[in-house]
Amino acid sequence: MKKVIVVTGASSGFGRLSAEALARAGHVVYASMRATTGRNADTVRAMADFAERNKVDLRTVELDVQSQESVDAAIARVIAETGRIDVLVHNAGHMAFGPAEAFTPEQYAQLYDINVLSTQRVNRAVLPHMRERKQGLLVWVSSSSSAGGTPPYLAPYFAAKAAMDSIAVQYARELSRWGIETSIVVPGAFTSGTNHFAHAGAPADKATFAQYDDGPYAGFGEQIQQAFAAIVPPDADASLVADAIVDVVGAPFGKRPFRVHVDPARDGADVGFAVLDRLRSEMLHRVGMADLLEPRRDDRA
Repeated sequence: MKKVIVVTGASSGFGRLSAEALARAGHVVYASMRATTGRNADTVRAMADFAERNKVDLRTVELDVQSQESVDAAIARVIAETGRIDVLVHNAGHMAFGPAEAFTPEQYAQLYDINVLSTQRVNRAVLPHMRERKQGLLVWVSSSSSAGGTPPYLAPYFAAKAAMDSIAVQYARELSRWGIETSIVVPGAFTSGTNHFAHAGAPADKATFAQYDDGPYAGFGEQIQQAFAAIVPPDADASLVADAIVDVVGAPFGKRPFRVHVDPARDGADVGFAVLDRLRSEMLHRVGMADLLEPRRDDRA
């Protein structure tokens, strides 16, 4: 069944791959991004060409996840044009690389804003429509770093993704009685096909950074690159994440997986999350709220 889908952070990487794959699957897809008339203007044109060549319904929409005004305007436009939003894909995010100590508190806050608070802005714009219709699907693009093995020097990003994952779990419980489903897609490390590393932010405190780079941790940047090269297969294809999202969206109500792992590096997050999710599930059983583990369908919707 054709669905209306909004994908955040869709100018590149997992977001763009997912938007294009979902459009190919026959859905109406809004690839949201900021600066559609500025630095992403070429991407907007490329997506329009993609839609025309492939005869699919892929649209772009201006949406800055760091601005509630921008989010509200974008969601209002989608609702005005289509009358509904069936699926929201939380993909927008940003990475920063360097010693944890060298990032200023303001940088931590900015990364938290992009990776975590952004989802709250978009949820508050979209969820009233889904709750009114008593149906919908939230797809959260998480990270295996939240429960798997993690190398150092990515602390702000890893912390933000862990927070986003925790929020996704809580939303899943709270929305289940409204018939709104949740699936959390957990990518592992990919060294190509995304712009995570190419566009990663750097610490503002250069003096502290230099102390690490010139001291006992000299050459840590090269060490991390070598570490990822050692565990990520050279043929690891980021489009596998997009394929997983297409499968989740295409699954019938009540059959969608709570988590999907796409991890060519096999860092153990599937094991870590299995334990965490089981413990959380058991707690809901203990407190008499086990019904929150399954979305409730309202046949009157």
